[in-house]
Amino acid sequence: MARIGLFFGTNSGSTRKIAKQIKKRFDDDTMADAVNINKATVEDLLKYDFLICGTPTLGDGLLPGIEAECDEESWAEAIEKFKGTSFAGKTVALFGLGDQDTYGHEFVDGLILLHDFFKDAGAKVVGYWPTDGYTFETSQSVIDGKFCGLAIDNDIQPDMTAERVDGWLKLIAPDFGLPL
Repeated sequence: MARIGLFFGTNSGSTRKIAKQIKKRFDDDTMADAVNINKATVEDLLKYDFLICGTPTLGDGLLPGIEAECDEESWAEAIEKFKGTSFAGKTVALFGLGDQDTYGHEFVDGLILLHDFFKDAGAKVVGYWPTDGYTFETSQSVIDGKFCGLAIDNDIQPDMTAERVDGWLKLIAPDFGLPL
């Protein structure tokens, strides 16, 4: 069985594309295939000691799902279903997508919702990412001067995505027991 679970929520498919980019960097023994959170059970997440989870930010800083009037179930519903589950002993790294120009007043705010959920459920959250190189007004996902996960802006800075993904994977490698 793979050691790392990879789960994402999506609305337009952009988060799925980033999840697939992450998956391509690992073999099947290291990382499981990317799974849309709307098809996952809590047992699916709990079978891994290491989780990488991604989400877009929609509307006014919301997770996709009923919160943001998304057509399919996603992180908003999953968090509701998974409430009360302990993720103690799990290490979680997060990535989020947003648009820093159009939504610079809530850039990647969906990340903080996942961060707080997993942290409150006992997980160790890793992969805090620098805010350097981004231009946004504010983000609830900034903690102590860093994003609480990898911030991706494929609308404004698509040419930086691959480099950011690679840098972030190197950043989380020691926490995930991966070779650098």
